[in-house]
Amino acid sequence: MTKTCGLVAILGAPNAGKSTLVNALVGQKVAIVSPKAQTTRTRLMGIAIHGEAQILLLDTPGIFAPGRRLDRAMVKAAWEGAEDADRLVVMIDASTGMNKKARMLVEGLEGRKEPKILVFNKVDIANKAELLALAQELTTTLDPEQVFMISAKNGDSVMDLKEHLAAVMPEGPWHFPEDQLSDATDRMIAAELTREQLYTQLHQELPYASAVVTEKWEERKDGSTSIHQQIRIARDSQKGIVLGKGGQKLKSIGEAARKEIEEHLGRRVHLFLHVKVDPKWDEDREIYEEVGLDWSA
Repeated sequence: MTKTCGLVAILGAPNAGKSTLVNALVGQKVAIVSPKAQTTRTRLMGIAIHGEAQILLLDTPGIFAPGRRLDRAMVKAAWEGAEDADRLVVMIDASTGMNKKARMLVEGLEGRKEPKILVFNKVDIANKAELLALAQELTTTLDPEQVFMISAKNGDSVMDLKEHLAAVMPEGPWHFPEDQLSDATDRMIAAELTREQLYTQLHQELPYASAVVTEKWEERKDGSTSIHQQIRIARDSQKGIVLGKGGQKLKSIGEAARKEIEEHLGRRVHLFLHVKVDPKWDEDREIYEEVGLDWSA
């Protein structure tokens, strides 16, 4: 049978469920997920296979009104991700409907010629009457080739979406080996998994302004890996939050992140975390380069 391969950009407002959908389509965790808005910063690609089709899923940062440099770089990365895509998956959080950020996304898509697939996520907790009215409105506005009502978290109708994506991928050779699930490096994923634990364990207390940088990566003779990471925060007042009483919170974050990294790498990991206060970490060109964002955005 003829192989097919294509690029699918998943666009949505922050917290629409894009990363959860990518993980569900791939069938394994490749993108970090948290309840915190704008968790995704990188343009990470998940690789899904269905039959003879390889579907390259671009998990883009959420689209919102950018203020500081990091925000501008994230929004620029999201729109650039759409430029070369064979299909645009336009993801709407059905539980919140057309809020300001979703409206901004739709307005940005009006007039674009790329074939669009409209996906309403979290339909299990949405108001059904409002959802149907919104679906009619956006079908008229965006003229999508198909509309799907899904729950990425529960897996409802995700396979229907995957089958459709596989069916519309263009003919061509696969770009990645069959067993590769993402284009992200192990170094990048390790930093992302630690950042996920920061958000999971400190969701309410820790502001958006934090980053994780992998400073040292060493393969040991016994087959294990030693990883040193720096958690950068903007203010002294946040240091105590991350450390916790007697350093217990940082220890808990490190233990959970280490387990996730070990599962990803398939080997024993020694993870060393330390916290640095840097009010201007989000102006550091090196951090942008590490996650593939444009510092000059």
